[in-house]
Amino acid sequence: MSENGEQALALPATMPPMTLDPTTCYRALRARDARFDGRFFVAVSSTRIYCRPVCTVKPPRRENCRFYPSAAAAEVAGYRPCLRCRPELAPGNASVDATTRVAQAAASLIEDRALDAEGLEAVAARLGITDDLLRLSVGLEDPDELWTDLEHALTVPP
Repeated sequence: MSENGEQALALPATMPPMTLDPTTCYRALRARDARFDGRFFVAVSSTRIYCRPVCTVKPPRRENCRFYPSAAAAEVAGYRPCLRCRPELAPGNASVDATTRVAQAAASLIEDRALDAEGLEAVAARLGITDDLLRLSVGLEDPDELWTDLEHALTVPP
């Protein structure tokens, strides 16, 4: 209650704190489950390095794992950030997120009909990648198949 008698408003949390159950965290780590990215960080006692749960390194042994609610908490405990998944950066800004960023940018350009107007090579050049990498990023080999699948996805309700 404030000094003038008003009740304080309770604001809802955008991301409620997660209770760090080690078994659940380790399963998410082994699966590289993106739903847990940013929700916890795993520190490895044998290397003194901490990672995001989506890190592409070989998962550590369970007995070497410590789980922290934030990157800062892992650093305070004496761990240093992984150079592959860059846990000190916001999710989406590390190199392990590059494929997702490219695929999202490609999908946006394709939805804007850039593929029709410019062709696959021009869209790839706008993204700063090769046309082969563009095909891999969206998971298709044939550009005609890409357009057919995208048209279907845009016309079918979710």
